[in-house]
Amino acid sequence: MSSLPRPKVYAIDGVVPVIHPTAFVHPSAVLIGDVVVGPGCYVGPCASLRGDFGRILLEEGSNVQDNCTLHAFPGHDAVVEVDGHIGHGAVLHGGVVKRGALVGMNVVIMDGAVIGEQAIVAAMAFVKAGLIIPPRTLAAGLPAKVVRELREDEIAWKHEGTLEYQRLTRRSLATMVECDPLTEEEPDRPRVDSGDVQPLHKVKG
Repeated sequence: MSSLPRPKVYAIDGVVPVIHPTAFVHPSAVLIGDVVVGPGCYVGPCASLRGDFGRILLEEGSNVQDNCTLHAFPGHDAVVEVDGHIGHGAVLHGGVVKRGALVGMNVVIMDGAVIGEQAIVAAMAFVKAGLIIPPRTLAAGLPAKVVRELREDEIAWKHEGTLEYQRLTRRSLATMVECDPLTEEEPDRPRVDSGDVQPLHKVKG
């Protein structure tokens, strides 16, 4: 097991966050109140999951990457279903990210929105309150609109990326330790185990 400080976890109104033993939550992440992090989930550095108004639920194998914020309108929930994928810096303010969907970097999703199964929301999009993105479609823009249906290779690429984050969960639990930096680069410096996933623009050719 890794030797890391525990994440910053706070109870409110007597409600204590839950982190499954097979999940990885970075020590700089903050979890408050009604937050449930399920099996095999990944929560990245500086993520903020505030369950002080509504429940924040991460289902099995989902990931919430660094600098993300998850919150909800009072009495409502923010849910990331199985294998959901929340990119760097995204804000999920209530709503549901359905099974296998991807929310791109710096996306904002407002209360009551639903991102359909295996859908992709492109980076920097703004998803209005109550908007429903159909399954297996690409949404983009300010405000977000459905652009087209996704191709099978795009859905497969997204799934590979999610599997890589699930592997990162296991790698982090097994090998991440707090340490002091080196003062200079060593000869024959090793590379991290980055897997085989390629950027989408290379997959498309």
